[in-house]
Amino acid sequence: MTKISKKRKTALTKYDKNALYSLADAMKIIKDITYTNFDASVDLDVVLGVDPRKSNQMVRGSVMLPHGTGKEVRVLVLCGPDKENEAKDAGADYVGLDEYIEKIKSGWTDIDVIICTPDLMPKLAPLGKILGPRGLMPNPKTGTVTMDVGKAVKAAKSGKLDFKVDKYGIIHAPIGKVSFETDKLVDNAKELLTTIIRLKPPTTKGTYIKKITASSTMSPSVKIDPKSIN
Repeated sequence: MTKISKKRKTALTKYDKNALYSLADAMKIIKDITYTNFDASVDLDVVLGVDPRKSNQMVRGSVMLPHGTGKEVRVLVLCGPDKENEAKDAGADYVGLDEYIEKIKSGWTDIDVIICTPDLMPKLAPLGKILGPRGLMPNPKTGTVTMDVGKAVKAAKSGKLDFKVDKYGIIHAPIGKVSFETDKLVDNAKELLTTIIRLKPPTTKGTYIKKITASSTMSPSVKIDPKSIN
């Protein structure tokens, strides 16, 4: 049997783990039951009633969180020389092409977002097995395949969040830090959930949002009432 830590035991006494809470109450609880000595991330897990194996039920998109994620986003821009200054001026951490493609082939993925110009996407095709599982592959649907690299870099740096349903039908996404005020966490969560609802595939039958839970990096999870989102 797994031993429960003293802090976790204390956290579990502060709320009912089987109850459904409103977004605001859930965020307050998360802040109250997090005992890390660092600024932990707050995450949402959204279980959808979709079959990701079917292409017409894939849920994928991006959202601008009103208050950002609180995380420093490392951005790589893969482009030709004509776009390098634009990317650097916008705040990209890494800018180039062939040298970074070779680094990625060697296993380097110390980045959070990759932005690429459309004409260079064929060069990234061989990197799909490396970038795909890590959610780093540029995609036109998330605005990371674009000629307007400056705009894309600024968006990534200012709180743009890309999300995608996994093979189990779940979207995992960070919505801020424990240090955020409760209202800011609620605003970010609402923006993400509203976007997910808007992306509901027309072919989906039955309940679309089946379950929502929130947790911080090392806290127990708190169940959120999907009906409270409306």
